[in-house]
Amino acid sequence: MSVVEDRVLTQDVFEDLARHATRAEEALLLEFVNGKLGVKAAPDGDHGRIIAWLTQICMQSDPSRWLFGEQGLRIESYRKGNARPDASLAPIDAFVGQGEWAGPDDVLMVVEVTSYDEDTDRRDRVEKPRAYAETGIPVYLLIDRDSCEVKVHSQPDGVRYEQVVTVPYGKTVPLPDPVGIELDTEPLKNWVR
Repeated sequence: MSVVEDRVLTQDVFEDLARHATRAEEALLLEFVNGKLGVKAAPDGDHGRIIAWLTQICMQSDPSRWLFGEQGLRIESYRKGNARPDASLAPIDAFVGQGEWAGPDDVLMVVEVTSYDEDTDRRDRVEKPRAYAETGIPVYLLIDRDSCEVKVHSQPDGVRYEQVVTVPYGKTVPLPDPVGIELDTEPLKNWVR
């Protein structure tokens, strides 16, 4: 009889695995959230259009910031996780020289747009809000295409976001400081199934 040891995936092993997976299959994006290895779904056309729409709004608000798509971030307590938010709002030079997995210190807001896959509920509505709050990212914007709602999470306390505002598509919702944008969600009605 042999004994099989439980192996723990380390940060270095994950980053190496993610690098190889991306090279092998361009549409394969790995994340390491809440101690679990996950695969992020490839975005569809409406998903991409939502990010383009939000990028325009952010640039018009403050041209010194950019909405970076798919930038890998080290997240969670003590940076033991890796996530690829659909977008991260940060100063335009925030990620210069940092490589594939950047520190989150300059990130003002992360954005997730739900995908039509089985992991969306767990990943975007449960695990990522907690991980982003632990990291101290000021605002987490969830554009939920299943419920046709926008959820703005803010005031991270190191464990969770203390404030969550939910509005249906079509309403205006404030993205609090440090973002400081009034977001009219009416156009989102055009990009759902």
